[in-house]
Amino acid sequence: MQRGSDRMSVHRDNERKHELQGLLRSGHPTRVEEWHDPEPAAEDDPQIWGGPVSPGGLGSSLETVRLELARILGRSSFPAAAGELAGVLRRKNAPDALVEALQGLPRKERYDNVQQLAEAVTAAGRGREGGR
Repeated sequence: MQRGSDRMSVHRDNERKHELQGLLRSGHPTRVEEWHDPEPAAEDDPQIWGGPVSPGGLGSSLETVRLELARILGRSSFPAAAGELAGVLRRKNAPDALVEALQGLPRKERYDNVQQLAEAVTAAGRGREGGR
């Protein structure tokens, strides 16, 4: 029987289906050798699967807000005022929640590094949650 451009025989095709059957049914790898499986995320890795970090939202700690701000802003943006940094975030297509959080900070306050900015953002986020 001619199978066109397929290089596998019927027997090999059935063998492959049998190999994938466990994976398709269980939804996770079923190999005996662990070195075939991808390495799981570490406990201190950022939660990239959850989407962008939103200050004041559930699970937004100082570390995650600082990581997101540092990833987008970099070192060259400092020292600057919150309004200037909000403009940089907008130009770099940052999440709206981060831009809005910076716009809510005092205008005359200047930040020398990401740590100071992240502390101010998380403190303002906690203050908004307490006022609700």
